[in-house]
Order: sequence, then C-alpha cells, then structure tokens
Amino acid sequence: MKIARVSTSQYGFTLIELMITVAIVGILAAVAYPAYTQYMIRANRAAAQSEMMNIANRQQQFLLANRSYASKEVLEASGYALPSDVGKKYSYSIAVGAGVVPAYTLTFTSSGAQASDGNLTINSEGVKTPADKW
Repeated sequence: MKIARVSTSQYGFTLIELMITVAIVGILAAVAYPAYTQYMIRANRAAAQSEMMNIANRQQQFLLANRSYASKEVLEASGYALPSDVGKKYSYSIAVGAGVVPAYTLTFTSSGAQASDGNLTINSEGVKTPADKW
C-alpha cells in the first residue's frame, strides 16, 4: 500500500519575521527623524541668512542714494517683501541708528519649529551673530 504525500508548503511570513521587520524600521525611523529635522532647521537658517544678505545689500544701496539706512517701513514701501518660505519661519526687524554715523541692525526672529534655532542678526558693519550659526 502506497501512502500519498500531501504537500503542506505555505507561503507568507511568520509573525516573528514581521515583528523583526517592524522593529528594524522603527529603529531606522528613530535615527533618521532627528537628523531630518536638524537638516530642515539648517536649510531654513541658510534661506534666512541669504535673505539677510539681500537686505544688507539693499541697505548699502539705499545708503549710497540717501546717506542713511532704510527702516523696515521704508524698505517695504520701496517694494520689498520677505519671501513666503522665509516668512513662515522668521519675522524681521530693522533698528536704524540716527547718529553721526548711520547704522542699522537687522534681526531675524525665528518662530514655530524654527524657534529652537534662535535669532540671527547682522549690522551695518557686517558683524553677524551668533557666530556659530553663520
């Protein structure tokens, strides 16, 4: 008498294999997410710094034409607007000194998710603070 063999091979993954895969994905996500958020903060800071240099350039042009620096109101009245991608993360102010020698201090104040990065400043002498962020 012959006994017929029945094939019992099953296809798919075991619960253990799925749990190991989920654990590996979780570990990778736990490492990658903080690195990604820091990357985004640095990218937003670079965009803000670029815009600060643009405003500093405009200030020098305004100084040559008017023998004084422009306030925020004058700058915006001349047609300047902060780009929306930078405006979502930073607001800015310009403090104009009205002494014998014209001077200004441009400050970008971070907000939202960017707030942990801190504020950026540049003045009419080209001094940029905080130095470790430039």
